[in-house]
Amino acid sequence: MDRERIEDGFTTTDPLLSNHEDTLAPATAAVVFSTLVAVSGSFVFGSAVGFSSPAQTGIIEELGLSVAEYSVFGSIWTIGAMIGAVMSGKLADLFARRGAMGLSEMFCLVGWLAIIFGRNALWLDIGRLLMGYGVGVISYVVPVYIAEITPKNLRGAFTTVNQLMICCGMSLMYVIGVIINWRLLALIGTIPCIIQLGGLFFIPESPRWLAKAGQWKECEASLQRLRGRDANISEEAAEIKDYTETLQKLSDAKMIDLFQKKYAHSLIVGVGLMVLQQFGGVNAIAYYASSIFESAGFSGRIGSIAMVVVQIPMQVLGVLLMDKSGRRPLLLVSAAGTCLGCFLVGLSFLLQDLQLWKSSPLLALVGILVFTGSFSLGMGGIPWVIMSEIFPINVKGLAGSLVTVVNWFGSWIVSYSFNFLMLWSSEGTFFIFSAVCGLTIMFVAKLVPETKGRTLEEIQLSMNSYLNQS
Repeated sequence: MDRERIEDGFTTTDPLLSNHEDTLAPATAAVVFSTLVAVSGSFVFGSAVGFSSPAQTGIIEELGLSVAEYSVFGSIWTIGAMIGAVMSGKLADLFARRGAMGLSEMFCLVGWLAIIFGRNALWLDIGRLLMGYGVGVISYVVPVYIAEITPKNLRGAFTTVNQLMICCGMSLMYVIGVIINWRLLALIGTIPCIIQLGGLFFIPESPRWLAKAGQWKECEASLQRLRGRDANISEEAAEIKDYTETLQKLSDAKMIDLFQKKYAHSLIVGVGLMVLQQFGGVNAIAYYASSIFESAGFSGRIGSIAMVVVQIPMQVLGVLLMDKSGRRPLLLVSAAGTCLGCFLVGLSFLLQDLQLWKSSPLLALVGILVFTGSFSLGMGGIPWVIMSEIFPINVKGLAGSLVTVVNWFGSWIVSYSFNFLMLWSSEGTFFIFSAVCGLTIMFVAKLVPETKGRTLEEIQLSMNSYLNQS
């Protein structure tokens, strides 16, 4: 292993010590199909996020729910997601990647059915909780599976499809939800669950999981299927075997190990970005967009459709720019845009209360669109990318679970408290969100490292250098 280094969980040969030139592996039909089946789970994730906003009015009117009861319904799924996130790593190791995805979709499917046939708040809450558990598992397993089946030269592009499909699922719910009944909307939400459950029977298991389980023949068969019948997989198979054997030599890290000084900077950056992402108000706007527009005096349907028009192109732009402009510049621009967007929405509510400007609802629309576009550009996906880069391989699993739980816990706090904050002060709520986004700018500028084009060893060296300078 002296001529090799472990980079992002995979063993790569040092180009200075080898004459071998990496070849660009093609995107085979098996890789594309397997990725599409996997990201059906991401679409379920997005659908669950986008459901509560267009469904709010219909559910409250039909079932007579109070603001408190609907706040529980809107936020309880994050509790399930936290439980799912904590268990996701163990489930993915125990049942393999395909098994974990199948299990998560069963929970999501039962959850959707409970909502479809629910006649009171209890059934809706049970359904939402089950969906949350499934999504908590999905949020970990899907990107891991995609990263483990794709060639090195395609891994980044294919993995970002996960975030894009979350965005598409959420956007579809916004658009369709403004024209159909909420029960029919929930029924549509079951479709990607069924697609993934059926598709899992036709895709290969992760070769890296098979290698970790000691199933070497099955690992090579899976890899051959993914790379093509005539592809030479000997080198990649050897890399997987070397990595697996090296991983087995590393001591198992415990949760308490994360709080050592050498991991302090990484932990602060990883957890800090997730806390600031959630308390900047993203899920409050995602879950309750229609009611925000209506409170501001604007059409909820038009506003929701406008969000979709802005969201997807900005998400695609963020994917294209991530490896060109770098993480930090995109995060700074994104945080500044979300800060401005929340400030404009808060200003709109303030002008409305003071009756100083009749066009204040239009200002609210502009603010929400600025926030949505800016968030999609960077703050939506980059914190997860940086989290995967700054932690050493021996603690990455534990650190990833901790950061994911923190993210879901923040999501629950914001989504549950949002309606109560709006009753307290609409403008005050969004000015608070704006202040948090402003704090994000300072946090990124001061603490977040630039990781573009750097090896994990270089990133870790920079993190340690920061601690020594502190």
